[in-house]
Order: sequence, then structure tokens, then C-alpha cells
Amino acid sequence: QVQLVESGGGLVQAGGSLRLSCAASGRTFSILTMGWFRQAPGKEREFVGTIRRSGNTYYAESVKGRFTISRDNAKNTVYLQMNSLKPEDTAVYYCTADTRGSSYVSTLSGYDYWGQGTQVTVST
Repeated sequence: QVQLVESGGGLVQAGGSLRLSCAASGRTFSILTMGWFRQAPGKEREFVGTIRRSGNTYYAESVKGRFTISRDNAKNTVYLQMNSLKPEDTAVYYCTADTRGSSYVSTLSGYDYWGQGTQVTVST
């Protein structure tokens, strides 16, 4: 089993920055890929970005150039640095992990563990 705990959410003005953290515990040696998804009110959960154990990253077009994912394997922690935030980035952000070697990194089914989520609110 893997447990994921997100932190760092909050309220920020448009144009500002936030950094989310996701600490993994349990069978962390089995984690291959860690990612971030988000869900706005009334909308489906959507892919934000992901980072492979190799360090390769992939991003949704909507956040490319503004968001950066990094990973500290020694601390079993992944980070989501969010810059130039927009009101449309408002959502609950979820950390996720894949231990099965899925190729579908931008889909919900590509991951088998999820955190509880952290709220990010961007005001105008």
C-alpha cells in the first residue's frame, strides 16, 4: 500500500504562485510515476502533469509553461510549482501514484493510489 498526503494549497491572487507538495509513505519503492490531477466544481477530474521515476515530465497543454513538477526521491515527495496562476486554475488538486507501470499517464486509470486533495483558489 502507498499513502499520499498533499499540502500547500490555499488562496492566491491571479498571477501569483503556489507550491504543492505530496508526501508518499508505505511501499514507496514500488512507485514508478507520480502525477497531479485537479477537479473544479461541476467538472470532471483532469490531468495536470506527471513525472516518471526517470525524471521525465509531461504536462497538460493548459498548464504547460506555467507549472513545473519535480521529485525528491530521497524524501519520497513530489512537488507542483504553479506560477502565473489564473482563476480557471481553481480546483482541488490531487496527487496520484502508479505502481503498475501504466502507459496511460494522462488518464485516471493510469494510477492506483490517490491522495485526499488540497484546495487551490485563485482570485481575480
